[in-house]
Formats: sequence, structure tokens, C-alpha cells
Amino acid sequence: MKDEKKAVLYSALEVSKICGVVNQTAINWIRGNALKAFKTPGGQFRVYPDDLAEFMLSRNLRVPEEVVANCKNKDRLHSQSVLIVDDDEGLNAVIAKYLEKRFSAMQIYQAYDGFDAGVQLSEKHPKSVILDLDLPEVNGFDLCRRIKEGENFGKPEIIVVTALDDNTIEAKMAELGIKHFFRKPLMLPTLADVLHEILFGKENN
Repeated sequence: MKDEKKAVLYSALEVSKICGVVNQTAINWIRGNALKAFKTPGGQFRVYPDDLAEFMLSRNLRVPEEVVANCKNKDRLHSQSVLIVDDDEGLNAVIAKYLEKRFSAMQIYQAYDGFDAGVQLSEKHPKSVILDLDLPEVNGFDLCRRIKEGENFGKPEIIVVTALDDNTIEAKMAELGIKHFFRKPLMLPTLADVLHEILFGKENN
């Protein structure tokens, strides 16, 4: 008989570690009905990953990758997610750190080449992609076309960033239906404003 994957459940202590609080605070959340949980026959609290993720989003806390992976319904999480694709690891890290501060509950994924970006797009379906064009493996132009023409990537909104010195690039991107285009060096606040509009709409900016 085929083994079924055992459902993941979190104890109050595990919840406290994930959320960065003391154990008693997690217990108080549960007892105060802020965090949905149930009791085992032995009287211990247990929390489902989806309930923990929803609670963390409501508190503007970023949901860790391991919790996301254990959730059954990832749509809510994917609605506030971005994949940063840039082979410049330093810039990739700077963008990620800035967005972490600006959007504390957002899921931020990172890729450093076009092939890995394609894999993560297929698996995680982020809401948006910050995409450098000059990439190893699969270049950014090809990746843009694949995203726009295919169904496997979840149709994320693309924000193109490039240091390429070619005045025709922006027009080419427009032909592909890409509305957001930035040249390096980046103005991170402006980039974040555009991302905010994509994820939450103008009225919440």
C-alpha cells in the first residue's frame, strides 16, 4: 500500500520559534483565539501550517519557506510574492534586503541564472518577477517570452531591470507586453513603489 505523506502540525513551542516570540506568547495567541489550533488527546496544542501562515500574514510577519512548503492552499501566500532574478549576487541581495524592510510579510525568492528562475517560476508561481535581462543559462529575453507565452509560470507581472546599453530594449519589452522597465543603477524606492502597485493596487500605496 502506498504510504501517505503525514500531515505537518506545529506545537506551540514550534510556533513561538517560527514567529520569534516566547512560548507563552504563542499559547496566549491560541487561548485568545487569535491563532487557530486544536488540542491533542494529551492536552497539547497543535496548529496547521495554513492556519499559522494566515495568522502570520494578518500580523504582517513573513512566512518562512518551510511553512509555505507545508501549506495546502498556497494562493494567499503567492499573492504577495516576488522572484528576484539577477546574476549579480550583491545586487540581488541588496534588492531582497530592501524589499524585506519595505514589505515584511512578502515572500521573496531569489535566482541567479535563467534556468533556476524557470524552475522557481514553475514551482512557486510568484505574483511578480524582478528580472535582469543579461543572464547566464537562459537569458532574460527568452525568459520574458516564455512567461508571456506559456501557462506553466502562473502569469506573473514582470519588472525588467537591465544595464545593457541598447536603446531598442525598452521598445522590445513593450512589444512583449511588459509595462515596467528600469535601467541600472536602480532607484530602489521607485522599484518598490511599482511592486507595491502590482501586489496591492494603487489605492493601498
